[in-house]
Amino acid sequence: MSEYVIETRNLTKQYGAQKSVADLSIHVRPGRIYGLLGRNGAGKTTTMKMLLGLTRPTAGDITIWGLPLRGNERRLLPRIGCLIESPGFYPNLTATENLRIFAALRGVPERGAIQSALARVGLPYRDKKLFSQYSLGMKQRLAIALAILHDPELLILDEPVNGLDPIGIAEVRSFIRALCAERGKTILISSHILSEIALLADDIGIIDHGALLEEESLAALEAKSNRHIRFTVSSAAQAARILESAFHETRFTVQDEHRLQLHALELPVGRAVTAFVENGLEVSEACVCEESLEDYFKRVTGGEGIA
Repeated sequence: MSEYVIETRNLTKQYGAQKSVADLSIHVRPGRIYGLLGRNGAGKTTTMKMLLGLTRPTAGDITIWGLPLRGNERRLLPRIGCLIESPGFYPNLTATENLRIFAALRGVPERGAIQSALARVGLPYRDKKLFSQYSLGMKQRLAIALAILHDPELLILDEPVNGLDPIGIAEVRSFIRALCAERGKTILISSHILSEIALLADDIGIIDHGALLEEESLAALEAKSNRHIRFTVSSAAQAARILESAFHETRFTVQDEHRLQLHALELPVGRAVTAFVENGLEVSEACVCEESLEDYFKRVTGGEGIA
């Protein structure tokens, strides 16, 4: 049995001369949340459509639960729940009525399933409000309810918090984590909202222009981030000399005349400040700085951010 729920090898989707996805190899482990992180247009949705058999790859392989997707669609796809773009709900029907139709089409026993799915996303059961009267956030909640209606083992969610207010985002985040932690679901989630991925994901893949730049656990990415101690002093050059002579420390970067970054986090800040002051330096700032996921994303993509 494969150690991965989803594994792709050199997955590629090409439209004419343009590669939407290029040689993508991702590895989604069971019982974990994998965050596929990238700008809008980076290839996240195309990747998910290929994983669901909605579009055929130009090249490469997709394996799900150790089986090739191609030729095993009828066996694999019923075990997957998904949210890709906007599902086609009937505007003149209620949420419950819409889900009844999908339950009948999928052969899902209606008893309890619809009520449970709606409750999990915070929507009322047998409410008289029509889908056409729903806010964007309520429509997104209903789409998630549809994705979990048949209690799938694997969830593939494309930007699931789109259109939600901050309270709704927090509720969906809590719900997704509970699905993984309490019910053992494996979840592949895409987003361009770095703060949400940082709060949700166990593993992260960074995709840019269709190519996978990084694939690590969140803990490993945090360990690789650029943590440092920042000093603002009257003379950064003199501070550098003090670090070398008093502490035999060379792991620092002089930013400009007054700012210095020390990358030796084990050196106590207080000892460094005391040494600076005793040698006649004025110290106006001394703080430990951690690189955010946004900063890390900029660094590995060489870009200006994710939005």
